[in-house]
Amino acid sequence: MEITEILEKQRDYFHSGATLPIAFRLEMLRRLYHAAEQWEEQIQAALQADLGKSAYESYLCEIGMVYTELRYLLRHTKHFAAKRRLLTSIAQFPSKGYEMACPYGNTLILSPWNYPFLLGIEPLADAIAAGNTVVLKPSAYAPNTAEAIQDMLHSCFPPEYVAVVTGGRAENQALLEQKFDMIFFTGSQAVGKEVLRHAAETLTPAVLELGGKSPCIIDETANIPQAARRIVFGKFLNCGQTCVAPDYILCHHSVHDRLVRALRCQIAKQYGAEPLQNPDYGHIINCRHYERLCGLLEHSYIIHGGQCNAKRLQIAPTLVDHVRDDDPIMQEEIFGPILPILTYDRLESVIATLHHKPKPLALYLFSRNRRAIDMVTKRCRYGGGCINDTIMHLTASTMGFGGVGESGMGAYHGKTGFDAFSHTKRILEKYAFPDLPMRYQPYKAGVFGAAVRKLMK
Repeated sequence: MEITEILEKQRDYFHSGATLPIAFRLEMLRRLYHAAEQWEEQIQAALQADLGKSAYESYLCEIGMVYTELRYLLRHTKHFAAKRRLLTSIAQFPSKGYEMACPYGNTLILSPWNYPFLLGIEPLADAIAAGNTVVLKPSAYAPNTAEAIQDMLHSCFPPEYVAVVTGGRAENQALLEQKFDMIFFTGSQAVGKEVLRHAAETLTPAVLELGGKSPCIIDETANIPQAARRIVFGKFLNCGQTCVAPDYILCHHSVHDRLVRALRCQIAKQYGAEPLQNPDYGHIINCRHYERLCGLLEHSYIIHGGQCNAKRLQIAPTLVDHVRDDDPIMQEEIFGPILPILTYDRLESVIATLHHKPKPLALYLFSRNRRAIDMVTKRCRYGGGCINDTIMHLTASTMGFGGVGESGMGAYHGKTGFDAFSHTKRILEKYAFPDLPMRYQPYKAGVFGAAVRKLMK
């Protein structure tokens, strides 16, 4: 079916009102949940083929999180969609006010390759809960998962409701040339700019989930062994191909040596003495990204790891030290298993430096100093983050996830995701009587004028 035909059928389906009843939305969410259960093994096999993910990691970081979001939406969608009363002033007497969430209509979801199942199906669930139709476009860089998603969704939804379009740049371009009612994009900043340019042509609202260089600050009060354990988990999960992975470390000079020792110890504990022989350690998505990462290593001072396997597109968890802010590795988001380490003397100088950098998607701080925690959370600008942990903030359906500035706009997950795919109408409902005459012409400045001034002050 051609893209234009799919969209035309989805417009007709949405205009029929079929997606609006809450009972229908809940049934579709249940249908999606059961489909994910039935296709779980095929999804795991596809993620293994595309990214080398083990079945355990696929469930932990993708499939299981989809189940969590779906269960949350099944419990709360009825409440999210309910009318909410609003107070009105005496100037609107007699009346009642309320707001109600209404679906945008025909929506487009462009998902990335690094978590291809999670980052395609989770926003799909939010869109379904909000009452929309959806065209989902998975990334061509994860073809096996894209095919599995297409087969799974085709088995449970008609294309006039949820359709999957596979392919590469040509299909992306063809989709962006269509008029959707809302666009949801997850990916790079460069492509995000292109998506926003197309959305601007038709004044289409868009949510952009981008990336950036997310710093990880470790001060002199931090629990170093625990910090190292959690940093290694967050950084090298999915071979560092995580949009909220710690991109680089900023540690106080007094804890540098202890931190390096602890990081080395944790890499060995979590990935083994030879990580490239670990069957649960994945690989870089393709040759182009592998070669880019190898290029970043060429002029870096490697203090741990650095082993590469071009045949299997693997790079071992790697620590890079003696890094300066103007080094090549600090000029772009790494998006791979390479962790640069920088040091600082004063936290105030770190905050001042971050003010002049693009706003990151995440920021992490390891500290037991309440003053330092308050200073960073209040003064630094970033999408979201953790105190004394990494990446776990995006796992909660109760917490909206999104970027700011260069790292994105808008957010999703749970109620925030429902709202992202909804337009909230505010409605004032007036009663017939009494109908106060003071607002109508001809205006009378006497008693009526005094009453107006009193009411509106």
